[in-house]
Amino acid sequence: MVLVRAVIANRSSFEEWPSPPPRRASAAAECVGIANDAEEFALWVSPHILSNVERVLVEVFGWVPDQAERYTNRLREIAARSGGGEADPDEASPGKRITDCSDFEDNRILELASVVDAFLIVSNDMEHLIPMSPWRGTPIIVDSEFVARVDAARRARRRH
Repeated sequence: MVLVRAVIANRSSFEEWPSPPPRRASAAAECVGIANDAEEFALWVSPHILSNVERVLVEVFGWVPDQAERYTNRLREIAARSGGGEADPDEASPGKRITDCSDFEDNRILELASVVDAFLIVSNDMEHLIPMSPWRGTPIIVDSEFVARVDAARRARRRH
């Protein structure tokens, strides 16, 4: 999950995010940095995704619950500032479940993408999501490809 890898790989207090250029070691952290810049892309999250991020940080990486909650609150702030936000597919489309993927959690990501009419999905799920690209016309790309494309676009824009 890119949102978990962003904070684990960055080993930061999640108060500052890297943003290309220059490119850094953690593409996941740079993805959050790009959303934090609020220039080109909006970040969308859902209650389910944020809950899952908190659970993984606590259960897998040993974070204290308060720290994990502060991180997800920061993600909510970044999402809102970026022009995205928090959307709940269960409220937006009650009873409408997407089952295109064999993985339940990945279907929840697809449901969010559907509800917010996502331009693209950034994921490192090579087993389930990446092979589905484009999903219903929406590209699904890995974090490093997303960062490289944003970096190239920003460099080109500066040249002109």
